Amino acid sequence: MSKESIVERIISDAEKEAEELIAEAERQAQSVVDGARVKADRKLLGVKAEVAQKTKAISDGKSATARLDGAKAELAEKRRVIDAVYAEALKGLIALDKKSALYLAERLLSEYAETGDEVVFAPDYKYGADVAKLDVFKEKKLKVSHKAINIDGGFVLKGKNSDKDVSYGALLAVDREEHQAELASRIFKG
Repeated sequence: MSKESIVERIISDAEKEAEELIAEAERQAQSVVDGARVKADRKLLGVKAEVAQKTKAISDGKSATARLDGAKAELAEKRRVIDAVYAEALKGLIALDKKSALYLAERLLSEYAETGDEVVFAPDYKYGADVAKLDVFKEKKLKVSHKAINIDGGFVLKGKNSDKDVSYGALLAVDREEHQAELASRIFKG
């Protein structure tokens, strides 16, 4: 063999080997790229799922907060309505006619007054003198206080052992405590 043919053969073998090395390198590079792409796709799917989960959690939280705020507003309005009902009831008690006011006073004195109690009327109580003429007033030896007390209508009983607030405001407060839920369910049906 000649020198030239040996050189050509070496060059040819070198080129062939270079092509094989390049082809192998390209296969490995493609394999690395494919593996990276798969990892990137998985990572992207994971991030998307995580974002979707966080978005849902935030949305659920905002929805719950909105529902709670709505419920608070509704409750505040219901309380305002019930406050108005009891305010009107107080106005009605304060504006009772003489016969009804004396009947109520007699029942309260019969039930709550003790012998010798002092009856202290609200400043706007119109029938104090008439209450003092009731039979129960005389039977229990009650006394009329000449000082008015700042209460929501009616009167207070001052006794030796204890005082009893039977004012209209106090009676309505007790009624509200006992019947508020029932009243609310009747007013706010459905």
